[in-house]
Amino acid sequence: MAGVDPSKSGIEIARKADPDLRLEVGNAYEDLAGRYGPFPAVVSLEVVEHVYYPRKFARCVNDLLEPGGRAIISTPYHGYLKNVALALTGKMDAHFTALWDHGHIKFWSVKTLTALFAEQGLVCEKVLRAGRFPTLAKSMILVFRKE
Repeated sequence: MAGVDPSKSGIEIARKADPDLRLEVGNAYEDLAGRYGPFPAVVSLEVVEHVYYPRKFARCVNDLLEPGGRAIISTPYHGYLKNVALALTGKMDAHFTALWDHGHIKFWSVKTLTALFAEQGLVCEKVLRAGRFPTLAKSMILVFRKE
């Protein structure tokens, strides 16, 4: 098992919680597969919406997976009805603010996230929503399989 994060302070906090884990500063634009080898599973929680180069990110996930391996990817959920609810309640600006340093760069739908990973040959097996109830979910979780 290994963990990578671009935040040095994040890695330090995680090491304090579990000093036996292999945790290193790094990012998806590096050759992580060359550094760590392949895994049966890759988990990326609330990351893809922050990356400047989503295709490089998806390629890195694919490269880290063994054949038959699974990737679990979560990102904030932005469905049509949720966006209408945000607009009607006057919370759209706060939710999609551009004033957040290091904030969200991309807003993904199930369709666009599935298309991103399909470009790498990964098949979406499952879509889940988490937080609140499905129509207004906070996050969506997609499970992809490498064939």
